[in-house]
Amino acid sequence: MNKEGHVLNAALLGIGLGFVLEPSGTVETLRTVVAVTIPVTLGALFPDVDTAFGKHRKTLHNLPVLAIFAAFPLVFENLSYVWIGVLTHYVLDYLGSRRGIALFYPLSSQEYGFPSGVTTSSRFANVVTLVVTGVELAAAFAIVHVLPEYVDLSGVAAPLPI
Repeated sequence: MNKEGHVLNAALLGIGLGFVLEPSGTVETLRTVVAVTIPVTLGALFPDVDTAFGKHRKTLHNLPVLAIFAAFPLVFENLSYVWIGVLTHYVLDYLGSRRGIALFYPLSSQEYGFPSGVTTSSRFANVVTLVVTGVELAAAFAIVHVLPEYVDLSGVAAPLPI
């Protein structure tokens, strides 16, 4: 996926998550949208910093880097949603490109991608981005509004920013 696709996904995901977390449609919803969109966008752009150094789609496109960002909510409360941006970047590069990403780098340089991924310059790249964003928002809605009815997430969700 190209930078445009990652920004489009992050902006739409941030707005959607703001409404999932605070569906009232009030000023509080707007505050939530801003509080979520900024870190999600920063996280969505971060993995491509490896184009300036290292090996692109390897150095910052792997599970150890995602684990570091997943720990952010424990240390940086104001950046609680950065890991979502990093994760969605990986999902888009995995599903929305033919090349894929090196998930287990530096242990392995093998790149994994979805067999029917599109090239980053494809006219279908934005369609893939919109479909992935829709699926991510549906999953977020289910986690926040449906799962708590069926599963006790109190012990698990307490440290998560949801």
